[in-house]
Amino acid sequence: MKKVFKYFLNIIPRPVLIKLSYWVRPFVAFWLRGKKYTDPIDGKQFKAFLPYGYENPRDNVLSPSTLSLERHRLLWLFLKKETDFFISDLKVLHFAPEQAFYKKFRRMENIDYTTTDLNSPLADVEADICDLPFKDNTYDVILCNHVLEHIPNDQKAMQELYRVMKPGGWGIFQIPQDLDREHTFEDNSITDRKERARIFGQYDHVRIYGRDYFDKLRNIGFNVTEVSFNKNLTPEEIDRYRLAPNEIIPLVRKL
Repeated sequence: MKKVFKYFLNIIPRPVLIKLSYWVRPFVAFWLRGKKYTDPIDGKQFKAFLPYGYENPRDNVLSPSTLSLERHRLLWLFLKKETDFFISDLKVLHFAPEQAFYKKFRRMENIDYTTTDLNSPLADVEADICDLPFKDNTYDVILCNHVLEHIPNDQKAMQELYRVMKPGGWGIFQIPQDLDREHTFEDNSITDRKERARIFGQYDHVRIYGRDYFDKLRNIGFNVTEVSFNKNLTPEEIDRYRLAPNEIIPLVRKL
């Protein structure tokens, strides 16, 4: 199963995978129905989740119903339990909108919801994160998850995120992060796709963020809270929702 998923993930462009998933996932969800694991985004239960990952696929992490991964389910629980995202009137900008959230957020009447990306078929606005077509101080909430590791000039991207966020606004900027690494690592001389996948975890990643990621955001002007939300959950909940136990949520604010 791992080899099959790895093969398709590497040869099929992500926009095509998104379109194909609409046809395939109902059959996979039916096949894996059970009671052991729960996707908190839609409440559906399964005997197992699917493997996912480019270089080294992780077992039991991809929800058959929403196609959510560990980070998506963690973010959903955090938004539900710790923020006013689902109840307040908010102007929301969502970068590279995840399929796990797209329909849910689009149906929410309390948010004015805009999606943006260069390539995603789910994007309302085709835009470069380093040169956004939005006015200053526009959005109450910005979601930008697993995007910055793809951007060569991540400092410029962060500056643009800060510019378009309203004073008093907030955002979640998740990234793949090695918390054992003090400093972020990048090396533009590595151009071979297989070698980049081996070193950076994915062929189209340009860096591995270390613990200094939070200070990079602070240097732009954001107030940053490093949220260890999993500490509020029991080991049984972490396993049932298939979460990464040590992931930190970067909660940013523009004061």
